Amino acid sequence: MVANLRERQIVAKLLRQVRHGECCVRQALLAYPKDTHDESLIAAYHALIHYEADEDLRRRDLLYKEEQDDYIEFLSYTLEKGEDLPANIITNYKKYYDSAPILHKDNTKGFFKGFWKILNLESKRRD
Repeated sequence: MVANLRERQIVAKLLRQVRHGECCVRQALLAYPKDTHDESLIAAYHALIHYEADEDLRRRDLLYKEEQDDYIEFLSYTLEKGEDLPANIITNYKKYYDSAPILHKDNTKGFFKGFWKILNLESKRRD
């Protein structure tokens, strides 16, 4: 079984709570495991960001809403069992990693991780 099963189950619960309207995406992101290196959890983090970004589209298009809700439910179910997300899902979200990095722990080490990440992003924008 996966070493970070507990974190995957936490994220599965957060995904399900967002999907059922029990918490908003922002609350789920703030409760998300910090500094994770688990590719499945990082992809699920970005899926939540996209879920929130598509809120207006879900209101206008019920079929899209149903598909996106089913997708979030699939992610939740997979993570709850401790399984890796499919490789194609992880690959599809990698292009967003720099623009919305996962949150860091609220301590000195976490501060510097975020600080260096911001500096790196700023230098890439100038290039």
